[in-house]
Amino acid sequence: MIGAIAGDIIGSRFEFNNLKSKEFELFADSCDFTDDTVLTIAVAKWLMDGGDLADHLCHFGLKYNNRAYGGMFYRWMNQWERQPYNSWGNGSAMRVSACAWVKDDLASVLDLAKQSAEVTHNHPEGIKGAQATAHAILMARQGSTAQSIRDAISVTYDYDLSENVDEIREWYYFNESCGKTVPQAIICALEATSFEDAIRNAVSIGGDSDTVAAITGSIAEGMFGVPDDIRDKALSYLREDMIAVLDRFTNHTNGGAIAVAC
Repeated sequence: MIGAIAGDIIGSRFEFNNLKSKEFELFADSCDFTDDTVLTIAVAKWLMDGGDLADHLCHFGLKYNNRAYGGMFYRWMNQWERQPYNSWGNGSAMRVSACAWVKDDLASVLDLAKQSAEVTHNHPEGIKGAQATAHAILMARQGSTAQSIRDAISVTYDYDLSENVDEIREWYYFNESCGKTVPQAIICALEATSFEDAIRNAVSIGGDSDTVAAITGSIAEGMFGVPDDIRDKALSYLREDMIAVLDRFTNHTNGGAIAVAC
């Protein structure tokens, strides 16, 4: 899931200042982690430790409460009784990546992705976005070709993945829905030649740049791995408790899929 975190941090400074170019410095002083990273960490901790996912999301969300959460999520985590709010937003896809690394069979990964989404994003499109992202990550880390991933996601989720990055860049705009974020992020990964190229693709199309890059990065990690220099730089932005969860998760999954606690 370091791919999602690196994408989030790199894309953070472009969220409200879209670049529409692949030529930029990957990391800058104005980069930082956002809600995408915080909630990705929370999902990973839930997978390892079990318990109520809402509690994990709120623990990290309230601890790092100035990380540009969506208004509905912010209200949700400050409520006494937390109920799903039927969201179709891209928040379900931005935080799902860990679910694709703890199991090797598709049915289990899709079930975990659904659980990770529906605590807030119980709208069919919110669940679909999380599952499509996790499905693509699983296929990528198991060695599927970009074309195989494109075909499977297109058929299974009815996403149009026929455009290329140059075509998307011409029309794409800021959109926080799964339906207008996940397909574009997947294309940015599938068209890439390396992890770095995938992140540059994601930033270059504009839109909700940190989240597009987080989703793209989560898939590109499965395809290419994350270069050590990018990984190390991304880690330098994180807090100790976040790094501790990431380290535990990496150690758990280095030998393959793990038995999840949730």
